[in-house]
Amino acid sequence: MTSICTVLAVADIATARKFYEELFGLEVWQDYGINVSFTCGLALQQAFGWLVGLPEERIAKRPNNMEICFEEPDFDGFLKRLERFPGIDRLGTVTEQGWGQRVSASTTRTDISSKSAKR
Repeated sequence: MTSICTVLAVADIATARKFYEELFGLEVWQDYGINVSFTCGLALQQAFGWLVGLPEERIAKRPNNMEICFEEPDFDGFLKRLERFPGIDRLGTVTEQGWGQRVSASTTRTDISSKSAKR
């Protein structure tokens, strides 16, 4: 095996790419137009049904059915950046684990990859 990554199916590759670059500061590793891979191992795929040979009606189009974890050295700054993106709801307060890691969970009311940041 030469590569393992998480692939998210998105409706609009350009909007999704912009979202992950702006909010998380991800850097593009490979860009194939309808597929973009970031250096962290996350990839975005438009036309997911075509890629895997499934009809569009078999592709689930709903948020909140997966989890992606990111580590951020400026956690408080990230929480402030997060507030600029519409459609994101915090699922509670920041929790500090016994080993010192601070955690916050968020969810979306709609497909997050179709939202843009407020300036």
